Amino acid sequence: MKQQHIRLSIAVALAAVCAPAAHAIDVTAGDWKLSFDGNVNADYIYSHCAALQDAKTIGGGLTCVAPGDGQRSSSSVSNGLLPAALSISAATTQQGYDIGVTFGFYPGISTNNGGSPNLAFNKNTNTALGTAGFDVRQVFLTFGNKDMGTVLAGRNIGLFQADAILNDMTLLGVGANGSNAAPTNTSLGSIGYGYIYTDWLAQINYTTPDISGAKVTIGIFDPVESLTDGTGATPKAAPGFHGKIVYKPNDTLYLSASFLWEKQEFQRSDAFGTLLLGQKMTYNGAGFDVGGKYDFAGFQVAAWLYYAKGLGTTGIFVNSADTNPASLGYGQARKSYGGLGQVTYKIPETNLKLGVNYGTSRLSRADNETNPTLVKKNDKVTLGLYDQLTPNLLLLAEGTPMWSRNQIGQENKAWVMNVGAFVSF
Repeated sequence: MKQQHIRLSIAVALAAVCAPAAHAIDVTAGDWKLSFDGNVNADYIYSHCAALQDAKTIGGGLTCVAPGDGQRSSSSVSNGLLPAALSISAATTQQGYDIGVTFGFYPGISTNNGGSPNLAFNKNTNTALGTAGFDVRQVFLTFGNKDMGTVLAGRNIGLFQADAILNDMTLLGVGANGSNAAPTNTSLGSIGYGYIYTDWLAQINYTTPDISGAKVTIGIFDPVESLTDGTGATPKAAPGFHGKIVYKPNDTLYLSASFLWEKQEFQRSDAFGTLLLGQKMTYNGAGFDVGGKYDFAGFQVAAWLYYAKGLGTTGIFVNSADTNPASLGYGQARKSYGGLGQVTYKIPETNLKLGVNYGTSRLSRADNETNPTLVKKNDKVTLGLYDQLTPNLLLLAEGTPMWSRNQIGQENKAWVMNVGAFVSF
């Protein structure tokens, strides 16, 4: 029986970043095969943020700034870019069709007493009697075969910029991080520092059969509401559209490109911020990325680049348009672009791998927008050491300087160091 379903399991993530990969636990029950895989990880994270008295106002800047008490340094024991995970899949073949379902559960270890486990609120600080967050990222089905291709329907990782994060060496580590005062389920890795977060989307996709090493995926997804438009949820007349093409002619070369499009809208306000009934502002959010990786002589070189208009930075539809009703650019989309470059080297006859990556994410003001404190760029460099001590146990250490700059050149700087362990199964 051949499993044709597509899933973002931790084994896939491991295969993208380090070797050897974890192996799922499989159980056969009649005509069905049940698979269990996942991970538990924890890191000690030390952050040194920009000084409060010297900090610049940067709207959308990711570099951490000391809080009101002026404490620049902070410690945390938290998850890295990946939370812990338990993925449960079932697959069978019936009348020539490969059928599968997947449930992916992603608990964190940081205290989180409400709201999204990935958004920090004041109540999410580490206090007595707290509890960790629980994040359900995957609930989907698949069906198809090698001749017709595969249909996926449900909640799973998006297509746009997915390969950038899955091939980021900090996926199993920490990368960039905040002040640790209100830890979320995960760190940032290189999110917002080289790529836009792909996110987990309710979607329906079709993937073609393999065509001489190439596969094409096209689909629709549940429209994403902007986090920064500020007027609440608005119904969308059309779904979002996304697609991806992958070319893998051999085991050493991997190339991909993807796109995303969605029509975004929000309720119009007058110049004083009063919402106007029955009136709305609309703009198109669209973006594409292209990249790949190549392995040779123990080295792996990887890079992904993106360009977007109306998608924003860091996350999909975050700071994607000028939403200030008093601005001459009100309702206009902003352009964004950036990329992540990475080199890793596995030392011969050892399980040690060294890596360095640099990422930049840049945002331009909308036409006629004068917002001087809007973020212009978030940049970071990560140096990493990864020791695959056993097939299922990874030890790691990373250091990451990061900096953010606004539209008039003012800058905040910070750095993060971390050590941790990652057990996969």
